[in-house]
Amino acid sequence: MTPTQVLQEIRKTRFEEAYEGWSEGRLTHAAAAQILGMCERSFRRYLSRYEAEGLEGLLDRRLEHVSNRKAPVDEVMALTERYRNWHSGWNVKHFHSWYKREGGARGYTWVKIRLQEAKLVPRAEKRGAHRKRRERSALPGIMIHQDGSNHEWVPGQKWDLIVTMDDATSEHYSMFFVEEEGTVSSFRGVQDVIEARGLFSSFYSDRGSHYWHTPEADGKVDRNKLTQFGRAMKQLGIDMIPAYSPEARGRSERAFGTHQGRLPQELTLAGITNMAKANEYLAKIYLPAFNTEFAQPAIEQGSAFVPWTGAVWRTSCASSMNARSVTTTACASKG
Repeated sequence: MTPTQVLQEIRKTRFEEAYEGWSEGRLTHAAAAQILGMCERSFRRYLSRYEAEGLEGLLDRRLEHVSNRKAPVDEVMALTERYRNWHSGWNVKHFHSWYKREGGARGYTWVKIRLQEAKLVPRAEKRGAHRKRRERSALPGIMIHQDGSNHEWVPGQKWDLIVTMDDATSEHYSMFFVEEEGTVSSFRGVQDVIEARGLFSSFYSDRGSHYWHTPEADGKVDRNKLTQFGRAMKQLGIDMIPAYSPEARGRSERAFGTHQGRLPQELTLAGITNMAKANEYLAKIYLPAFNTEFAQPAIEQGSAFVPWTGAVWRTSCASSMNARSVTTTACASKG
């Protein structure tokens, strides 16, 4: 007997007691209704049903019918078998994103509960209090984050994933794999943003040697001694901001945590093992899906991007020119 059915049996017993008191004149309609936790009008309905059908007339008929929203057994089995055979180890949010892209109609909570019932994913522990996160920029284009993550994205191969994203919305404007992060990859990420959106106000990054000169290890950056990349940003009027701890780059660090938990699994599922195919998958499938799921509206309406009116940067220029010629190209392009 289910808890709901037990509750109905208790209600039947209480009704018999209330009915007996009312029929003997010991209880008024109002008093009998109060015992049953209902209004007088509902009690009178119960009286009519009881006198017509007996105690069976008081049963909740909904318990006799299967909900139209209840999923068929074969749908649940297909979902759990798909996860067990193809997506084992994926977290629920990632699996649900794939499920929706493939045409699935069920919500996240339904999918999570089905997987937990099948003991395919653990139940999450209650989270403790977290420190307050830094307020986002008010408009897109005020601050751009760029960072790289070295990870084994495909079995047996470690590449650097370079991401350039907006602080206001978490939208990823550029995302690609390279053998090693450096000046070329930094220029390429910035080029992608400028060509797609325009010039932005500030650039936030770690203190990597291609971004900054740091006289002492883990010390302050030297803002007077600029790198090749730093000179180009200065001539474009973009303010560079160094991060002094991983926590300061929390927004991009959390994004990389998501990528490391999803990308290797998706690349394996797609049968991808080389960088060219992986970058194609990023551009056509993963990046649009990620932005659809994770990008959020800015606090204010509008944009801080300045339209790009000069010549377009070329990646080949950034990769082949020396420090002086790259900064000259950037300045000339600004027009």
